[in-house]
Amino acid sequence: MSSIVVCALYKFVTLDNHTALREPLQAMLEKAKIRGTLLLASEGINGTVAGSSTAISQLKDWFAKDPRFEGIDYKESFTEEQPFYRTKVKLKREIVTLGVEGIDPLQVVGTYVAPKDWNALISDPEVLLVDTRNDYEVEIGTFKGAVNPNTNSFREFPDYVKQQLDPAKHKKVAMFCTGGIRCEKSTAYLKEQGFDEVYHLQGGILKYLEEVPEPESLWQGECFVFDNRVTVDHQLQPGHYQLCSGCRAPLSLEDVQSEHFKQGICCPHCFDKHTPEQQARYAERQRQLALAKQRGEAHIGSDAVSFAKQRRQEKRARKQQQQAKNQQ
Repeated sequence: MSSIVVCALYKFVTLDNHTALREPLQAMLEKAKIRGTLLLASEGINGTVAGSSTAISQLKDWFAKDPRFEGIDYKESFTEEQPFYRTKVKLKREIVTLGVEGIDPLQVVGTYVAPKDWNALISDPEVLLVDTRNDYEVEIGTFKGAVNPNTNSFREFPDYVKQQLDPAKHKKVAMFCTGGIRCEKSTAYLKEQGFDEVYHLQGGILKYLEEVPEPESLWQGECFVFDNRVTVDHQLQPGHYQLCSGCRAPLSLEDVQSEHFKQGICCPHCFDKHTPEQQARYAERQRQLALAKQRGEAHIGSDAVSFAKQRRQEKRARKQQQQAKNQQ
């Protein structure tokens, strides 16, 4: 039995004093030796944390004492090693950033579809199946027949809807994401835009993998997760991907076998994009990691979230460059 419980959780709920919750929640996590990140906003809570079974039970008990968190959505998986380096409770404007004012899943949302009923829904030829996650996540795994919006962040999803979807043409739209939270807002947004039949996978991919037997599954590939496991397979066990230390891209087994892969330094996606000084710095970092492992110590470094942030920054820079060219 794996010793670490990885617990993804979220709930949309009005928190008038969310700022006051930060310090006691941070203290509780630290006392229980739980690592990971939780986001607090006036619209609710979201995040993924990991700790012993006893520690995660203590966290659930902490939430249970506050009636506002009744019905909070939990999804659990297991691993042998702690997948997070730090413990953080952050204050945010949104617990998942769509960037559109006035979208409130507490007021309007799509129809929830239980994992056991998901296959029948997405097998309907009249249903348009949309993966609401970012492009690098979709590349690693997705449902059979799903459309990739080719977004680099959730903020780009409204533009995709405006350019590619039409309520008069797309009568039935089904959407899914990792844990279900992005679809709370994406389905609410589509309903606001006039789409009638809008569905989403309750509990997201993680709940589907937990409840649907693999022989019956329509899931293909692995599921990207924002921690040091990088991906999980259909048994919710750590998958076959790892992160490049140079560019933070998820690497497949084929990528790792490439002549351009150097552990801790570069990969096929970035081997020609780093200066000699950068490569020397990465090599030293890798040496320190190896030494820390030999000593049985934890080396604090970047995790999977860094890759997502870098991809957003790169996309934003390209967009700004294109805008500058258009103005010339």
